[in-house]
Parts: sequence; C-alpha cells; structure tokens
Amino acid sequence: MLIQKKIIQSVRDKCIQDKSVSACMMYGSFTKGEGDQYSDVEFYIFIDDDKVENFSSRLWISEIYSVDLIFYNDYGTEVVIFSNMIRGEFHFLPESEIEIIRSFKPTGVFPDTDSMYIYDSTNQLKPLLDDLGGDGPDRMTDENVNFAFNNFVNTWLMGVNVMKRGELARSLEVLTQVQKFILQLIRVKEQTVERGLNSTKNLEEDISTESYNDYAAITSTLKEKEIKNAYKSALKLAEKLNYILAAHYRVEVNKDLISKLHQYLKK
Repeated sequence: MLIQKKIIQSVRDKCIQDKSVSACMMYGSFTKGEGDQYSDVEFYIFIDDDKVENFSSRLWISEIYSVDLIFYNDYGTEVVIFSNMIRGEFHFLPESEIEIIRSFKPTGVFPDTDSMYIYDSTNQLKPLLDDLGGDGPDRMTDENVNFAFNNFVNTWLMGVNVMKRGELARSLEVLTQVQKFILQLIRVKEQTVERGLNSTKNLEEDISTESYNDYAAITSTLKEKEIKNAYKSALKLAEKLNYILAAHYRVEVNKDLISKLHQYLKK
C-alpha cells in the first residue's frame, strides 16, 4: 500500500475520533485516480464552530503521522512535509464555512466525488460533493481563448521590455507566465482543457509530440540569447495558434498586432 493511502486512512481515523471535527473532504490526485508514490495528500477539514478557538491544527496534524515541517504558504494553506518526504496540504475551516465547497465547481472536473468524502457528522458534505459532479467548466469558448491570447500579449510585451532593459532574471520569470497562457491555447487546440488551471500537469501525456516540442522551444535558461530566442519562438507559436484558433473562435488579437510585436522584438 502507498504511504499516502496510510496517511489518508490516518486522517479518516483521526476525524472519527476527534469530536472537534465536523467534516473532512479530500481533493487532488487521489480523488482523480492519478495518485502515485510522488503525489501530495490534500484535505479540507471543518471544525465545530464552538471548538475552533481552542483547536490546534499543528498538534492535530502531528498526531496523524510523523512530520518534519509544518508552515503556511503564500495562499494561507497549511503545508506539511511528512518525515517520509510526502507533502500534505490542509485547510482548516469552521463548520459554518462548509458551503465554500460550492465554489470549487468552476475550478475543474471532479470525476469521482465519492472518493473526496472522508468524514461527515453534519449530513451536509455528501450533497455538496455531489453538486461538484458532472461536466466541468466550458473552457472551449471565445471568452477563454481571448483571455489567454490577451494575457499572452501583455506578459510577452512585459517580458521583452524588461529583457531589453537588461533585467534578464525578471524577463525569465515573466516567461513562465507567457508559457502558461501559451499552454492554455495549446490545450484548447488539442481539446485537453480539463487541466486548464494547471496546464503543465501530465503535459507529457496530454498533448501531441508536436505541441510538446513547440512548448520546449519557448523555455530557457538564464542566458540572454536563449531568453530572446524563447520570446521569439513564443511569438511565432502564438501566431500559429492564432491562425488555427481564429477559424473556430472570435479572436481579438489579430495578425496585424502580432506583426507589430515581431517588429518590436527586432528593435
């Protein structure tokens, strides 16, 4: 048995034993049939409102499995590095905020909501999880295609400008945003938009070899020539995607604007 599954079972057992816990759900790879030895474990745990004030999440987590590190990341998520080098993410919220689960629907596809269920003493969790089922958000739309194209232009121009200023490290950082929006467009082209919010996940399996090679061409190390070539390749790829997608979507970024960007890069 994978160690992650032992941790999941330990979380379930702890929820059953601890009267402070009202409900618990899991999300991530193990709810999508994709969990393996390298996957994280991720939970939302709802605490009885009357017990929140005296509840210690750090103590609660440390009693599940041996841990080496517990901290809060930039998003306010409690992150755990278990002693076996498995990562965990824990969101502890009052029971009165359990309706937050409804807000997950626009974020993606939830193929097996039953696997998300860990524990519930409120009779609220199962109906909320059931509502997450079915088709995910429609990302094959004019709105989403334009969102990706428009943000590509914005981040591409920013990255080129700081590169021309000589800020190569910053230009390389912006390049990751350029890549993100290009990948969103590639996924629309190849109709693999289920991972629209995490476009690099399983990329090696989700897109064609041609598109993967196109993506590889817009990556770079911290060398001026490589960075410039990456931005040049990104613009060429955007032009290619614009031609393909404009046949199916009303795209606001036109070939004249892309031509101007080509000229700007040469200056």
